[in-house]
Amino acid sequence: MEKKAVVIGSGIAGLASAVRLAIKGFKVEVFEANTYPGGKLSEISRSGYRFDAGPSLFTLPEEVDELFRLAGKNPEDYFVYKKLDITCQYFWEDGTRIRAFSDVHRFVKETHEQLQEPKENIYRALEKSAYMYEHLSPLFMKRSLHRFSTWVSRKAFSSYLNMGKLGIFGTMDAANRQQFQHPKLVQLFNRYATYNGSNPYQTPATLNIIPHLEFNRGAFFPVKGMHDITNSVFTLAQELGVKFHFNTPVQEILVDKGKAVGVLSTKGEHLANVVVNNMDMVNAYKTLLKKQKQPKKLLDQPKSSSALIFYWGIKKVFPELGLHNIFFSEDYRKEFEHIFAKKAIYEDPTVYINITSTHKPDDAPEGGMNWFTMINVPNDQGQDWDTLIASARKNIIAKINRILGTDISAYMEVEDILEPRSIATKTGSSQGALYGNSSNNRYAAFLRHANYSPSVKNLYFCGGSVHPGGGIPLCLLSAKIMSEMVNP
Repeated sequence: MEKKAVVIGSGIAGLASAVRLAIKGFKVEVFEANTYPGGKLSEISRSGYRFDAGPSLFTLPEEVDELFRLAGKNPEDYFVYKKLDITCQYFWEDGTRIRAFSDVHRFVKETHEQLQEPKENIYRALEKSAYMYEHLSPLFMKRSLHRFSTWVSRKAFSSYLNMGKLGIFGTMDAANRQQFQHPKLVQLFNRYATYNGSNPYQTPATLNIIPHLEFNRGAFFPVKGMHDITNSVFTLAQELGVKFHFNTPVQEILVDKGKAVGVLSTKGEHLANVVVNNMDMVNAYKTLLKKQKQPKKLLDQPKSSSALIFYWGIKKVFPELGLHNIFFSEDYRKEFEHIFAKKAIYEDPTVYINITSTHKPDDAPEGGMNWFTMINVPNDQGQDWDTLIASARKNIIAKINRILGTDISAYMEVEDILEPRSIATKTGSSQGALYGNSSNNRYAAFLRHANYSPSVKNLYFCGGSVHPGGGIPLCLLSAKIMSEMVNP
């Protein structure tokens, strides 16, 4: 007899879960409150400018490819990407500029020439990042931390023997200050804390595995834009018979005698053998599972940072800018103090500008560029956001103008804004936090919800608010971990 699975939410983890469960033989239905799939991984089009609305960095593309191979498909028939020659360009106010080449030797040479940092320090840091990834990823990224079998595996025992080298007991900043001489290089490597909405002065040094993904494994660009990740997996899911219900919010996860038996949506009851929640974990418990036992300690954990994004259509080409660009703050520590302690926005924020038209020219009219301009901000705790946003916009423009020697206001012909309140509304993220609970302590990995419910049978979880965390690769891995727990 065919079994049925219901997936709540069509973010990238929800789409991947639907694909994996369909391949396992389940009849899958996906319920999505929005009118489109993808969650944060969506797009915006305005007056000839196209913007990838959310995640802009793409690593570990094999996690996307695997979905197609599992279905017996050729990934390249659906989804094509290319490796970047330059992963990011870094700018400081004193005129220092560093190109992060994908070729490690070129990156080391560039950094040595710009900062006089000893080459051996950079090589050693990247080797250590690779070492950490080798020992930590099998536990913290690819398996459930909440199953006993994870901790008695060969990989686990190998990691136990190397605990002192894995950065578990110190902070990211402390580790980077020990690795590098130049404060600008410390700042460059500290920025990887923002990849999961954390503070480099508090988050454990285990997050120093992230540079390995960019420098040693490489960063990539989908030739049709980041939104094509959503489109391609959505297409695959449809081909596998997955049924999508858009504009159909789920109101409750139905539980009978301790077992999930389906969902109640705005269109009625839908029974299932398995229920997978891709909605933000906190909001899911507060709304869909409010009748069930609440994991209070997890729900009360501090949340990650959020983002303020300006989508600017710029009617000028700046050849010095690439796909990924960072304009660094002069005082990084103060910036993070404002975000996490003061719950405010620092007057000199680090500015990230993603410009896909540098690789996909039809994302902007001829002679123009599509600027996805973002700063890290606190999650929503009732701040006066209108005032904060107006001030931040002014400071961002002033910083860009100083570094590029221009007046970008004169070239703006399109503007749209995404901020913590609208992030919460559009994506269901609690407090507009992009990555669920923060990772600002050494136990952070253990303070994420498991990929299954400990109290409700046949209820599973995936997405950036649960294990192993936020970002495209980890969301895809959450779907993989979840699906391996489900028996057809």
